[in-house]
Amino acid sequence: MRRPSTVELMLLATVLLWSLNLSVTKYMLEQGFLPLSYATVRYGCAGAIFIALTLVVERTLRVERRHAVVLGVAAVILFVNQLCFIFSLDLAAASTIGLVLGSTPIFAASFGLVLGTERPSRRFWLSAAISFVGVGLVAIGASGDAGGELLGIVLGLGMSATWAAYSVAMGPLMRTYSPSRTSAIVIPLAWVGIALVGLPQTTEQDWNLGTQVWALMVYAILGPLVLTNVFWFRSIHRIGPAKATLAANLQPFVAAVLAVVLLSEPLGALQVVGGVLIAAGILVARRTRRPQAT
Repeated sequence: MRRPSTVELMLLATVLLWSLNLSVTKYMLEQGFLPLSYATVRYGCAGAIFIALTLVVERTLRVERRHAVVLGVAAVILFVNQLCFIFSLDLAAASTIGLVLGSTPIFAASFGLVLGTERPSRRFWLSAAISFVGVGLVAIGASGDAGGELLGIVLGLGMSATWAAYSVAMGPLMRTYSPSRTSAIVIPLAWVGIALVGLPQTTEQDWNLGTQVWALMVYAILGPLVLTNVFWFRSIHRIGPAKATLAANLQPFVAAVLAVVLLSEPLGALQVVGGVLIAAGILVARRTRRPQAT
């Protein structure tokens, strides 16, 4: 078997960091962080880091006027994505939200097909179908009161759809700008909306949360937000959003396993079988040709 490519290693690191972040965020919410206060602090710090990093490395945040509208739309999409993310985890188990994210490749391929930026092959759709069946088995195998988590699941689907839309929208810009420069613009713009919506919770937040919670916040900022943004969009530039999001379909099973270990959330036999199918779908996708972009 051939060695994993650089892109595949970046995607693997992204999946692991994102998967762990679901459990980390769920834990922080359980320890007293209000949802919008968490999002406000996290995105505010990440935005500042990206601005500083881009100014040091590239010495400019300039973008062409014709791309400004796309970046503005992307900021709105990311704003909605983060609201879905934080409230879905506030309402549902981390393992449940993790498995729902398996729908992201379907959204990404559909958006790309409509916009003409992706031309997924038949083998891609086969691999996506295999993985989606795996996600379904993970969902069926989830124990507990699914009805009580219905709103969280709906928001999780919204998170998948908006992340897919964000990835498709940003993909073409990677030919012109670095991930750092686009993030230095989009993340602060999204933060403005988050901060305004979250102002009531932020003013009510008890900030005496303990050293452990703040250490986890550092991880949540630097790992699954700053580092993965760079890895993710470099991968999209190389292989396209549809195939990149398909590789991320491993996240549901990884997130469920981490939730079992870290949060004592249940993991049944059907979920294990589902995880195997998700991995099988990704192996099928590795044999596909690179999606063509227009």
